[in-house]
Amino acid sequence: MFISQVFKYKHEFWRYLLGSAIIFMGVMLGQIPITAALFFSIDLKELANMDESEMLAQLDPNLSLFLMLLVFAVGLVFILGVARFLHNQPIRALTTSRPKIDWSRFWFAFILVGCVLLVLTLADYFMNPQDYVLNFQPIPFLILLVIAVIFIPLQTSCEEYLFRAYLMQGIGVMARNKWLPLIITSVIFGGLHFFNPEVEKMGNIIMVYYIGTGFMLGILALMDEGIELALGFHAANNLITALLVTADWTAFQTYSIFKDISEPTAGLDILLPVLVIYPIFLFIFAKKYKWNNWKERLFGKVEEPAELKVSEEF
Repeated sequence: MFISQVFKYKHEFWRYLLGSAIIFMGVMLGQIPITAALFFSIDLKELANMDESEMLAQLDPNLSLFLMLLVFAVGLVFILGVARFLHNQPIRALTTSRPKIDWSRFWFAFILVGCVLLVLTLADYFMNPQDYVLNFQPIPFLILLVIAVIFIPLQTSCEEYLFRAYLMQGIGVMARNKWLPLIITSVIFGGLHFFNPEVEKMGNIIMVYYIGTGFMLGILALMDEGIELALGFHAANNLITALLVTADWTAFQTYSIFKDISEPTAGLDILLPVLVIYPIFLFIFAKKYKWNNWKERLFGKVEEPAELKVSEEF
């Protein structure tokens, strides 16, 4: 129903092509402020020899984070605008198949994931104190807190509305099935993280985590017939990470409470979330929301609702 409800709105293939192009242009526009900041902050000769992470390191971490997140905030505006004005699709239908957006689902996922991340991070800190240093600076942290609370949910919402909503629905309507949009959106979502500094530091094996996370969020959307859980899950993951721990080799450089100074290795910590923690989350969500018929929800056909077929006949 989450995908098939799109038949109620303008869903021609060319609209999704045009919409994707417009969203891409919106993201490019969102990058103008950070490009300008880098241009005026770094000597052009030095700029040519730096990668993206080195460039961003030249800016204050709070300013760098704000400008990075601003790109996604602009992108989100374009995604919602494309859905509304190009597809005549309300935000509610882009978000869920329910009569209205269920914010209780968002908050349940947000609190659950946030608490688990907090416990796991603190447990690792106490078991391996040599891997961390206290990075807390009151004023910069308060500024970080304001930026993170406002803009990180916009960043994660941009990604969820693009991959688990707009593209999931668009590809699903064209392919007339659910498994193909799940695979395509998950692989693209993970693949876009390939240029993160973590990949260079830890190797391509970390892509298992990124693509696995894409599948996790896609399964949430299909099983729950909406992206409320995925929105909460993603927002908690990025927000807690940005506020709690940073490292010199991560995409987010922040004035977090702790700094990880250990040498990263791609081992069990990469596979543990995908093979153990994510299945546990799925089990909890399945029990709470009484999910059933997994085969149909993940691999079934996408068919035009019967009531629309009847109306077309008349």
